[in-house]
Amino acid sequence: MIEQSSILEIEKLLDNKKIIDSKLLSNSFGINCLKIVTSDSKEFIVKYYFKNNDKFNAIKSETDNLIFFNKQKFNYFPSIINYNDKFLIMSFIDNNEDQPKETNDDLLNAIISIHSLKSKDYGFVFDTQIGGLKQINSQAKNWEEFYTDRRLYYIFNLINKNNPMDKAINTKIDLLIKKIGNFIPNNPVPSLLHGDLWEGNILFKNKKFAGFIDPGSFYGHNELEVSYLRWFNPKFIDDSFLDKYNDHIKIDKYYLEYEPIYQLYYSLLNVYLWDRVYVKDVHNLLSKIKI
Repeated sequence: MIEQSSILEIEKLLDNKKIIDSKLLSNSFGINCLKIVTSDSKEFIVKYYFKNNDKFNAIKSETDNLIFFNKQKFNYFPSIINYNDKFLIMSFIDNNEDQPKETNDDLLNAIISIHSLKSKDYGFVFDTQIGGLKQINSQAKNWEEFYTDRRLYYIFNLINKNNPMDKAINTKIDLLIKKIGNFIPNNPVPSLLHGDLWEGNILFKNKKFAGFIDPGSFYGHNELEVSYLRWFNPKFIDDSFLDKYNDHIKIDKYYLEYEPIYQLYYSLLNVYLWDRVYVKDVHNLLSKIKI
């Protein structure tokens, strides 16, 4: 149930339209995500903090990110209806979780269109969020530096400060970070990434791609996002996904050798943000990396 004070604030941002129904979709990382229906039968998504976070405002970051995507004229992200320092109100993308059993052109073309936007630097003009956590996007000319310092070491260091993993795992990650230049490309063209492109942030309606939600964008190696799409093995990322993607944007011939290194970042995020059960995934990924 939404607090009455929040209802009044949301209604004010909606030109005083009355909220006649609401449903809590999620309440993770101190943020409530609601679906609301107004008196004119329109549906919206609303996000706001139910627990104050003075360190990093993920809702403001998402707002700025959606403003960016809306300006790019992509039509598969939510439109911003209104916002302030506390609330983000977005359009509702109709979906029913009825996913296709293969990679279809509608989703593939949407991913390609994002990855086709290029930059001269890695990073972004502001820090973005992933699972409510700040992704540091200070720009760099070198991909090895960006991925090591602002992604892999950053989350590895947070875990070590909070609850370190086994010594054997930490030793191997330390060694990987020191030698990472031997494994990943040094200077791939910086491509725009959604930033958090996993199954839960890809919407479908009757097996048709409906849209993306919860971006945490930056310019980086497009194959980092490809690795994330493949990691959880959703049914709509089929066995021919790499070939289909490669028809539009070329995949490096050594990609499968360093794919686990890219997936390691997301596995470490899950350890820190969600559950220590993901330490097992970290171990499994490390076993694939020959150092």
